[in-house]
Amino acid sequence: MTRSGCVNVAVMGDWLAEETTRLLRFAEGARDPAGGFGRQHLGGGLVPGGPVELWVTGRMTHVFALGELLGHPGSADLVTHGLTALGPGGRLRDDRYGGWYSTVAGQTDRRKSFYQHCFVVLAAASAVLAGHPGAREVLTDALDVVERWFWDDTEGLPRQSWGRTWTGTEAYRGANATMHGVEAFLAAYDAGAGQCWLDRALRMTGRVVHGFARAAHWRVPEHFDPGWNPLPGHHRERPADPFRPYGATVGHGLEWARLCLHLRSALSERAPDWLLADARALFARAAADGWAVDGADGFVYTTDWDGSPVVRERMSWVAAEAVAAAGVLHRVTGEQGYQARKRLWWRYIRELVVDPGGAWHPELGPDGQPSGTVWADQPEVYHAVQATLLPRLPLRGSVAAALREAVRDVG
Repeated sequence: MTRSGCVNVAVMGDWLAEETTRLLRFAEGARDPAGGFGRQHLGGGLVPGGPVELWVTGRMTHVFALGELLGHPGSADLVTHGLTALGPGGRLRDDRYGGWYSTVAGQTDRRKSFYQHCFVVLAAASAVLAGHPGAREVLTDALDVVERWFWDDTEGLPRQSWGRTWTGTEAYRGANATMHGVEAFLAAYDAGAGQCWLDRALRMTGRVVHGFARAAHWRVPEHFDPGWNPLPGHHRERPADPFRPYGATVGHGLEWARLCLHLRSALSERAPDWLLADARALFARAAADGWAVDGADGFVYTTDWDGSPVVRERMSWVAAEAVAAAGVLHRVTGEQGYQARKRLWWRYIRELVVDPGGAWHPELGPDGQPSGTVWADQPEVYHAVQATLLPRLPLRGSVAAALREAVRDVG
């Protein structure tokens, strides 16, 4: 640190590179010998008998594709391990009915979830961008499934989930799955899947951000009925749910802000002006509602619709999205306010969130000490790895495309 409390830029760059490497090494312990990736203990090492979840396997395969682009030792083999679990005959692939199971091992869940399928698309697209053999086939398969079962062209938004045999679609729609659909479709577009995926990313962002969030004073409505009518009281009795919590999720406001700018970059001269304006508004609302609102550093997990905190635990993924969004907004606008926030929040991450004996603490209490209200183990390192990479990359539609470009420029 400098005497002013700001992080020296050169030193910060070195630390980010070291932290990327450290996180990738930690993530190696998530490899399940039977196929796919599982959750880890907080200090590292596979949780024995734990579930192998599609979203975790997809995110970790994506992370190791980024590692492969970086030339991190062993990453290519781990991408192969992930793609094997996702490919034909793989542990998570339903070869009879198509698509992928949500969970195998532990408590098996054979439902087909759009949220989880998004990470198959992301993993395969990032592996394609890394030049990994076999990735294109998995990506084509995943996009075919999304096209057939999840994409609702009338709404310009996705359906949520189905039973194993593609019957009994869920009477619920969610902004969280939609957000990760934007991320996945941008990666698919960067991997050469076609213009329609970029167009769909814009349609989804327009509905959720420029429509629903703008109408809700830039707090993103998360839960909807099948006609996409907001359900503001959904899960009031389960406010700390890890995937569908009650109220507004601060980290999703930050994540949507960043994705607006990735989308703007991918669209180039076709980008509507509202993407930047809405990114600013989402960021401002999330920062005001979330950061240190109860007198202690850190972002609360959720707020009520008036902005008052509901779940006060601090999730590391929210801090990761905060520094990423602040950094991208500073790059796009040149405004020093975003840079100042980014430095403040990186200092918080380095002092409290980073676990020298593990990865990043998944969750801290309002007192700054590790907590386990929402996450009692370490499911993945995807948010943290991306946060350490984005400050060193050009702004592109996807992280993998940006990293590939940066690596080629250095080479």
